[in-house]
Amino acid sequence: MRAALLSLMMLSAIAVSGVGIYAAGAAGNYASVDGYGVTATTR
Repeated sequence: MRAALLSLMMLSAIAVSGVGIYAAGAAGNYASVDGYGVTATTR
């Protein structure tokens, strides 16, 4: 039960951070940065 709960929490955290990176990139001039220091610039 604990492993399932931990897995659910980890997947939720990954999804929330992915949404945050996507929202920051779509916001405009703000360059979104992932955890590895790679910036995504779309124009």
